[in-house]
Amino acid sequence: MVGLKSVQKQLARKWIAGNQRGGVLLFLLVAVTILGLSAGIAGSTWTSIVQRSKEADLLWKGNQIRAAIGSYYETPGAPGTPLQYPQSVDDLLKDNRSLKVRRHLRQPYLDPMTGEDWEWIKAPEGGFKGVRSTSHKTPFKKDGFSEENKTFVGMYQYRDWEFIYLPKKKVEKQKVKVTPGTIQGTGTIPGTGTAPGTGTTPGATQ
Repeated sequence: MVGLKSVQKQLARKWIAGNQRGGVLLFLLVAVTILGLSAGIAGSTWTSIVQRSKEADLLWKGNQIRAAIGSYYETPGAPGTPLQYPQSVDDLLKDNRSLKVRRHLRQPYLDPMTGEDWEWIKAPEGGFKGVRSTSHKTPFKKDGFSEENKTFVGMYQYRDWEFIYLPKKKVEKQKVKVTPGTIQGTGTIPGTGTAPGTGTTPGATQ
């Protein structure tokens, strides 16, 4: 009987020890899972913070380049030459079209989203009218843009944000030209009753 009780006690100790080890392993597994999730969330949050910072920098630098293009375009060159867009970023950094050298852009900014060169948008009449990023990432900012960037609302990629300078042209009303001796819309020559091009008087029998 004494031997049987001793065996039972040993088995009970092993069972308790086994359960304790299992509990420790389960605790370690849960702890590792929580740490992994926390690290993933922290990494995702940090990535979002970095992207938002680059996004804000993209807006600032894009606006700076657009303003520089506008300044270059609106600055007259040699007498008799038409207003024109810059041919490259070098023209913005150093404008030699007149005796007094002008600098429309302080430095050649890179695309903040990629760290590389911008994609320059060509103007139909020659030169470059704007820039845009080459990044296909989805922007965080979807609305609340300034008036000059209102076309960015709802865009799905950073490369859709085009920082373009468009000259402010006055819209002229088109004047309707009336041929002397005719009344527009009647199709007849006043005082004759004759339809233009017919040589006949409306209502006359032939």
